[in-house]
Amino acid sequence: MRPLFDYLLLAALWGASFMFMQLAVGDFGPLPTAAVRLGVAALCLLPLAALRGHMGVIRRHAWPLVVVGLLSSGLPAVLYSFAVMHIPTGISAILNATTPMFGALVAWAWVKDRPNASRTLGLLIGFAGVALLAGDRHGGGPAASSDGLIQVAAILACLVACLCYGAAASFTKVYLSEVPPLATAAGSQMGAALVLVLPALTHLPPRMPSASAWGAALAVGVLCTGLAYVLYFRIIQSLGPARALTVPYVIPVFALVYGIVFLGETLTLRMVGCGLVIALGTAMATGLLRLPLGRRG
Repeated sequence: MRPLFDYLLLAALWGASFMFMQLAVGDFGPLPTAAVRLGVAALCLLPLAALRGHMGVIRRHAWPLVVVGLLSSGLPAVLYSFAVMHIPTGISAILNATTPMFGALVAWAWVKDRPNASRTLGLLIGFAGVALLAGDRHGGGPAASSDGLIQVAAILACLVACLCYGAAASFTKVYLSEVPPLATAAGSQMGAALVLVLPALTHLPPRMPSASAWGAALAVGVLCTGLAYVLYFRIIQSLGPARALTVPYVIPVFALVYGIVFLGETLTLRMVGCGLVIALGTAMATGLLRLPLGRRG
C-alpha cells in the first residue's frame, strides 16, 4: 500500500502548489515567489544529495543542471505564479495536465521520437481541449475587456510552462541521462534558484509579506517541491517511470477541491468536460491509451 499512498500524496502535494502560490504571490509577486520556492526546495534537497555522495556529480554537470533547472523549475514557477493571479487555480492545474502531451511533442521535434497515428490524434484532441477551455469566459477565455486579455495571457503562461517541462524532459534525456535523479533534482533547483535571485531582488514587494504569505511560500517550497521530489523518486523506484508520469492526470482533482474548499473558486461543467478531453488527448499522445489506428483487420 505504500506506493499507492506515495502516489496519492504526491498528487495531493503538487495539486496544493497552485493554491499555495496564489496565497503567496499577492504579497511577494511572481518572481520573488518563484525564487523563494526554489531556494527553499534546494535547501531541502541538497543535504539529501550530499548524504548520497552526489555533490561531485552536481559540480561536474553544473551548466546542464542550470539549464534543466530553468526549464523544469525556474521559468514554470514564474509563469504559474503569474497565472494564478488571474485565473482559477483549477484551470491552471487542468492546463498543467498537458505536460506529458507537450513532452511527446518536444520529443517528436527534438529526439525524433515520431508518434504513430494514435498518438498524433491524441495531440490534436488534447489541443482541442485546451482551445475549448480557453474559450470559456469564466476560465479566462478571449474577451474584449482588459481582464479577458490578461486571463488569456495567464492561460498562455501555463502552456508555455508545460512546453518548458516537455523541453526539460528531452534535455535531461540527451544531456543528463547518466546523472542520478536526486542529483538532477537538487542541482537543478539550486541552479534555477541562483539564476532567479537577481531578478527577484529587482522586483521586491513594497512591504514585508504577511505571515500567511510566508507560510504559503515555505509550504510550496518544502512540501510541494522538496518533499514532492523525494516522493517522485520513490514512486519511480517502486512503480516505475511510466506510472510516475501519470501523476499529472490526478493533480487537477486535488487542485480543484482545494480551490473550491479553501479559495471559494467555482467548478463548471465546461471545466470538467475540457479537463476530460485534455486528459484523453494526453493519454493518447503519450501512448498510455492506444487506439488501433492504421492497422489492417
